Amino acid sequence: MTQQPITPNEGSATELKRTLGPVMLWGLGVGYVISGMYFGWNLGLPVGGTLGLAIATFFIIIMYVTFTFSYTELACAIPKAGGVFDYATRAMGKDIGFVAGMAQIIEFVFAPPAIAAAIGAYFHIFLPQFSVTGIAVVAYFIFTGLNMYGVKAATTFELIITAFAVFELVLFSGVTLPHFHWTNLTQNAFPNGWEGVWAATPFAVWFFLGLEGVANVAEETVNPQKNVLKGFGSALLTLIILCALVFISSVGVGGWEKIVYATPGADASDSPLPLALGQITGNSGWLYHLLITIGLMGLVASFHGLILAASRATYEFGKTGCIPVVFGKIHPKFKTPVNALLLNMAIGIIALFTGKTGDIITIACFGAIVLYIFAMIAVLVLRKKEPQMPRPFKVPLYPWFPVTALIIAVISLVAMTSLNIKLAVIFFAILALAYIWFHFIVKRKTDVQSTTVNR
Repeated sequence: MTQQPITPNEGSATELKRTLGPVMLWGLGVGYVISGMYFGWNLGLPVGGTLGLAIATFFIIIMYVTFTFSYTELACAIPKAGGVFDYATRAMGKDIGFVAGMAQIIEFVFAPPAIAAAIGAYFHIFLPQFSVTGIAVVAYFIFTGLNMYGVKAATTFELIITAFAVFELVLFSGVTLPHFHWTNLTQNAFPNGWEGVWAATPFAVWFFLGLEGVANVAEETVNPQKNVLKGFGSALLTLIILCALVFISSVGVGGWEKIVYATPGADASDSPLPLALGQITGNSGWLYHLLITIGLMGLVASFHGLILAASRATYEFGKTGCIPVVFGKIHPKFKTPVNALLLNMAIGIIALFTGKTGDIITIACFGAIVLYIFAMIAVLVLRKKEPQMPRPFKVPLYPWFPVTALIIAVISLVAMTSLNIKLAVIFFAILALAYIWFHFIVKRKTDVQSTTVNR
């Protein structure tokens, strides 16, 4: 049952504690995304080739640069845990805000089970007596519990694990770059022409998916008007450098086919780094096992970080009455959204048991792209609607930055839809059903309650 929305001033039950600084935000921003460097992106190589995926990634980097600066303007001006939900609501009203917030929740709730499955697959190599799904479920309980315990503990862990993951990628590049050959980048580099660039776009998005989650902890950030920009900007710069290093060093060892297919004719692998390393160190050397073990840190960092971001988005939905307000409560002792964390864990585990990891990733990408579109529209609308609103940070080269991000996001959405029609129908059906429920049940009931209170 949905109750009347609660305002943030009604006590500690709905207040988050401010503990995060710019270094913690950097750890979160890089941590949310870094698993995308470890797996999944190489699946864009069979359709795009080296050049096709590189071109797609170039435009996606432009999108993320322009998006990040634009989104930072919103995050600094409206430092709320709901992220795009709060921004779009203020710019375009409750209905559009709900749809934007729902897209955000789909991204943040569906990305973790895909990463959990990858964690399960990694551990299954060392613990073959346990199933991949079983290990993934255990990971959900462990990291949901850590997030329930406290945001300071959760983000400290995230910072440490992210530092290990970054170190591993730098070490990986140090091992592979001496074996780099330019001819490996140019071999069969453009197999499907410009159509391949189109098809590779979702995999380029996967390189950076989740970065916007930094905005969802703005309500828990000390001096968010300054620190959000520092955390966002430094995280993006780090990720762009890592993306280039991983792409060049992986493909440069033996060509893109060697980091997609373990053996000729085999199914495409989503583990490009081990395949690249195997060509240099073999599959049994100490260096190979060391790098693979540390590489697990990247998956853990993204999994843990996205659990945190998802809980804040769900919490804001509960706090404002879009879902039952019990999910908008803060634990009196731990000062974390425990109920929101438990709800997201339940949904994630259900998604895990479908076994459709690739489909789950694609649906999460749909949520991200729709989020980006609504966010950029919100930047443009608020500049006209509320020109006097305090903006501690303003996006440079306005309106070119938000317009550029908006155009690339729309093109990406068209590309993803044309290549994944079935999943697009599922995603937009979820949005449509959620909106119908919100508009005709939640919103109507809230309006009736407000009228009764005002009499």
